[in-house]
Amino acid sequence: MTKDDIITDLFHFQDFKYREFQQKLIPSVKKDSIIGVRSPRLRILAKQFISKEKIIAKNFLESLPHKYFEEDQIHMFIISLEEDFDTCLNQLNTFLPFINNWATCDQLSPKIFKKHHKALFPYILKWLNDERCYTVRFGISMLMKHFLDDDFRNDHLSLITSIHSEEYYVNMMRAWYVVEALVKQYKSSIMVLEQHQLDDWTHNRTIQKAIESHKIPDIQKEYIKGLRIKQ
Repeated sequence: MTKDDIITDLFHFQDFKYREFQQKLIPSVKKDSIIGVRSPRLRILAKQFISKEKIIAKNFLESLPHKYFEEDQIHMFIISLEEDFDTCLNQLNTFLPFINNWATCDQLSPKIFKKHHKALFPYILKWLNDERCYTVRFGISMLMKHFLDDDFRNDHLSLITSIHSEEYYVNMMRAWYVVEALVKQYKSSIMVLEQHQLDDWTHNRTIQKAIESHKIPDIQKEYIKGLRIKQ
C-alpha cells in the first residue's frame, strides 16, 4: 500500500455531512484539506499499519507534511500506539511542528507515557517553552493528563500561570488545566483564582468552565463564581 492508496482509501470512506461538521469545528484547518472520515476508520488504519504494515507506517510517518487532516489524524494515532518510549518521543518531536489544529493536538496521547512520568517531565518543560501554539498546548495537556494525581506538585501550577500567550488555543488549554486541577487538587489550585495569577481573559474563562463542570461540587462553584474579574 502506497500513500496514494491510503488517500484513495480515505476518500472511499468520505462522509460529506461529517466533512461539513469538521470544517466548522476546526477553523484553523483549510476546508479543502478535510476529507470527512470518522475517527473509528482512522484508528483502524493506524492499528493496521502498526500490526501488519510496519514498513508502510515508517514511510508514512516520514512523509511530512501531510496534505489532508485525516493523514495527520492517522499519524497521531500511530504515535499514540507506539510501545517504545524513546521511539515515541522521536516520532512525536518530529510531528509536533506540523500540528495545525486543536483536534489532532488533543487526541495525541501516547499510552506509553503513563509508565514513564519521570523521563517525560523534562520534555513537557521543553514543550511548554516552545514558540508554536500547538506544541505548547500539547505540553499543557500532558501536564494535565499525567501530573494531577500522585505526581502533582504545587509548582506545576506556576508553569501554567507563567505562560504568556495571545493564542486562543493555548489560553483555552490553560483554563482547562486549572479546571482539572480544581477537581483533583482544589486546595492548591483555588489560589490561582484567588490571587488572580492568570490574565483576565483566561481567569474568567477558567471560572466559566469550572461552573460548567460536572466534577466540581456546587458549593465550590458558588465560591468560584465570586472570583470573576469585572471587565
